[in-house]
Amino acid sequence: MGGGGGFPIDLVLFAMIAVFLVLRLRSVLGRRQGFERPAEPVQPAEPMPRMAPGRQDGPVIDGTAQPIRHRVVPPPGSPQGQALARMSVVEATFDPARFLDGAEAAFRIIVTAFAAGDRARLHPLLSEDTYRAFEGAITARETAGETQRTEIRSIESASIEAAELRGTTADITVRFISDQVNVTIGRDGLPSAGADAVTEITDLWSFEHNLASPDPTWRLVAARSA
Repeated sequence: MGGGGGFPIDLVLFAMIAVFLVLRLRSVLGRRQGFERPAEPVQPAEPMPRMAPGRQDGPVIDGTAQPIRHRVVPPPGSPQGQALARMSVVEATFDPARFLDGAEAAFRIIVTAFAAGDRARLHPLLSEDTYRAFEGAITARETAGETQRTEIRSIESASIEAAELRGTTADITVRFISDQVNVTIGRDGLPSAGADAVTEITDLWSFEHNLASPDPTWRLVAARSA
C-alpha cells in the first residue's frame, strides 16, 4: 500500500483487517501525497518512496514483477471524478494518474515489507490502527517460527474505486488485481499456508491524507480482499 499529485514525489501512503492480514496482507504521494494480503499476506519504503513523475516499479522479493498493465481513473463527471477534481483545488499538484503510479509503488513495497517483517518500512506508510494489525500479524508469525515468502509477479490493474474529500482530508480507495505467490513456511521448513503457485488476488486498499498538511504522506487506513 501515499496530498499531492501522484505518489512518490512525496509518496506514501483498522483493526478489522487483522484477519485479512493473517490470511494475505499487502500512499500514494504526489508532490504531496502514499498501503493486506494475507493466507498468504501483505507491500513503500523510504518513507513511501518519493517517486518522480511517471511510473516507477517498486521492489519485489524475486525481482520478477512485471509493469502494471491497466490503470483506471474515474471519468470527470462521475462522483469519484468530481471528488478528485475537488482534491486538486485543495492541493494544486494532485493528479489522479500520478497518484496511481505512487499507489502501485506503495502496494509493492508494503506487501514486500510485510512478508519480510520489516516494521521500519511499514510504519511510516500505515495509519496507527493499520500498523498495529500488520505488526500483530508479523509478531504472531515470528512467535510461531514461521516465515513468509511473497512474490508479486505482476499487477494486472489498478483502478480508483472510490474518492471522498472531507474538509481537507482526502480518502481514495484503489482496487489492485495482481498475480502473486504467497507461501508461509513453518518452523519445520515445510509450507504451512498458501501455495507455491501463482494466484490472482484482488485487493481494495484505502488511503488517507490531509491535503493541507505539510506532511506529504498518504497512509493506508484499510485493506481487504474483494
